[in-house]
Amino acid sequence: MIDLNNIRIGTSGYYFLDWIGPFYPQSVQRGKMLDYYVNHFDVVEINSSYYRIPHSKVFENMEKKTPANFEFMVKAHKSMTHDRADILKTSDQFKKSIEPLVMTGKLRGILMQFPYSFPWGSKNASYVARAAGLFDEYPVYIEFRHRSWLRDETVDLFRGTGVNLCSVDGPHIDALPRQELASTSKNIYLRLHGRNAEQWWTGGALRYDYLYNEQQLKEWITRIRECKTPVESVYMFFNNCHGGQAVQNAKMMQELLKPESVNERVE
Repeated sequence: MIDLNNIRIGTSGYYFLDWIGPFYPQSVQRGKMLDYYVNHFDVVEINSSYYRIPHSKVFENMEKKTPANFEFMVKAHKSMTHDRADILKTSDQFKKSIEPLVMTGKLRGILMQFPYSFPWGSKNASYVARAAGLFDEYPVYIEFRHRSWLRDETVDLFRGTGVNLCSVDGPHIDALPRQELASTSKNIYLRLHGRNAEQWWTGGALRYDYLYNEQQLKEWITRIRECKTPVESVYMFFNNCHGGQAVQNAKMMQELLKPESVNERVE
């Protein structure tokens, strides 16, 4: 059984102007958002690195704003997962970028998120193994957006490599991943995108415009409690960032995981 004290809760990013009011005070300076965030959460998933590989100074400044026990997950650049070109060059740039987090022991892994247009196949499986292998010195977490990857061959591909499958909560749409707990290594990585099926294919921020209710979050607590695989840690990131809903749900999950709440029956 997983120790619920080992569940780390955070959000997929922290720099959102529409969080001013719902989470950040109106007086917050844009450069002080992380300073405020660390008073509420002890882990964050950095998504901005997907769009542009930042200079190492950016991560150095982030690291200085966080306490010793704070943890970072960093999303791989899109050239490695979506464009799939020049990955040797960009992986080297990426490694240099994250050095400040590595040197201080605050980097907990690399997230590689592959698109819906990248289904299961032997050629694609070989590519994933190659791309993940470029970061074999770090824990790597793979998120697939196409349900065809949820098969025994994928588990076999990663078993014993230190690469982890990412669990996903998203809309109930055919060919999208089911809401199942996945683990091929010592950690579980869960990303909650919201269940806005109506807006999912339109793109943009509205895709993540969704607020989970308490019962939906309790269902994930139940899955985690019933997991039979030996697991050291669970990382749970809310990506329903539109309008600050990710923070609202992350705080809700924190409350549900308090001892007095956990000891109650989770239906």
